[in-house]
Order: sequence, then C-alpha cells, then structure tokens
Amino acid sequence: MINFDLVGGRFGPYEMTYTWRDVILYNLGIGAKGTDLHYVYERVKGGLKVCPSFATITSYGPLFSILEKLNIDLKTLLHGEEFIKLLKPIPTEGKIITEVKVAGIYDKVKAALVELETISTDGEGNRLFETSMTLFCRGLGGWGGDPGPKRPSYEVPKDRPADFTVVEKISENQAAIYRLSGDYNPLHIDPDFAKAAGLSQPILHGLCTFGFAVRVLIDEACNGNVEKLKSFGCRFSSVVYPGDNLTISGWRVEPGVYHMRVATERGDALSSVRAEVVE
Repeated sequence: MINFDLVGGRFGPYEMTYTWRDVILYNLGIGAKGTDLHYVYERVKGGLKVCPSFATITSYGPLFSILEKLNIDLKTLLHGEEFIKLLKPIPTEGKIITEVKVAGIYDKVKAALVELETISTDGEGNRLFETSMTLFCRGLGGWGGDPGPKRPSYEVPKDRPADFTVVEKISENQAAIYRLSGDYNPLHIDPDFAKAAGLSQPILHGLCTFGFAVRVLIDEACNGNVEKLKSFGCRFSSVVYPGDNLTISGWRVEPGVYHMRVATERGDALSSVRAEVVE
C-alpha cells in the first residue's frame, strides 16, 4: 500500500559531489563521441561542457530513497514525464544539493501517478536548476482518488518539414554506460529482471533518450552552446532498446521555442517535447 502521508512532504537535502570525470562519463552515456572534445576532453580549449540534461541525474539518489519511503516496488515503475528548467550553467565539478517534494499521488485506475519536484543549488546556495517528473506505478491505482490535473500536449507541425533531423544509432552498450551515472535500476541491465517486469529484454533508460534529445537540440538549435538551453520537457511514450536507430527532429514553432519528435523505427519514444532556448 502506498504511503499517502508523504504527499506534500519535502525531503533532503541530498548532496552529490562530482568531478570532470563524472561529467565526461555522463556525456558519453548520452551518446557524445570521442570527437566531441567539448563533451569528452577535460583540457579542451574553452573548457569542458556539461550537457544540461545532467540536471536529471541529481534525482537518482533521492528517487530511490523516496520510492522506498512510499512503499513502491521498482518493478511497477514507468517514467511518465520529465521537465528541467535551467537557471545557471552547471559547473564541471563541485557539489549539487537537491531538495525533493512529493507534489502529488494520483489515481489513474490501472496505475498510481507519483509527481516529484526538485530544486538544486550549488555549494554556495545558488539555484542551478529545477526539475519535475511523473512516475507511473503499474497495478497500484484504482482506489477512487483524484486523477490529477490535465497536462498540456505539444504537437509538431504537420504542414512543413522539420528544421533539423538527426539519426543517432543507440550503441548495444549504451545502457551499460549510462547506468554508471547513477540509475542502477536493474530493468536496464538484467534480462531476468526485465522479463519479470513484462519486457522482452532490458531497455534504454528513458532519461538516456532524454539526454540524447537535449544534446542534439543544443548542437542543432544552439550552435553547441549549452548555456542557451532554458528548459526541456517531454513525455515518455515507448521503450528504446540498445541497437535502435533514434530519429530526433525539431521544429521552431516561435522565437526561442522548439517542438520535437524523438522516434525509433517502431514509433515515438518521446512525445509532447517542448524546449525553450535563448536566441
């Protein structure tokens, strides 16, 4: 039984200390290549860059701790949505201190929907970014509770081609690399665990796909400048497997705003993707 007493509660602070090695490992985990020196070389001219989707990994430690407090089994879990809002550039090393709020638990009949919000600061108390996520907990709904607010959807234009399209090959080793940034859910590495969760094989982390999309957007819409991303959010629509081809397309729908499609050969992996950038 879910512990509903935690709704509205705040937890933390959770502290994450990291170095340039963690930044490079994360960038490799979201598909950066050896030739992308600004992402993989600590001595590169202009300095090593932190892809802003790095903000998502600060939630991993708190997430597993809070799920345990909520009495939710990892096998029930599917990532619903993720949103990041960048307030300052993320340093290449230091401390990130995160506080988490259980913003709501909603009844989706076949699942419970858990909403978590975070605020993260650096070691000096400066706000770096905010995130929010929703988690579908399969089989835990149906208690007759509040279904939650209706969330906006963002569609891509159907009357014109994308402003950019990039196809990324997901390495067979991608999930094995990405998990070293902190998401140790066995769903992404252990075939037996994946089958127990109803999947044919381990799947790529949803936030790895998220990171691929953010990295491509920065390359294509921000001329590689990580400091130009203001926000990025999406829904997770379908699984991605190591070995898949991931097609990432973006449409500039108004100044500083992009809607995107992120899909495998089987259909959308991310949907309702919206990003804000500085132009």
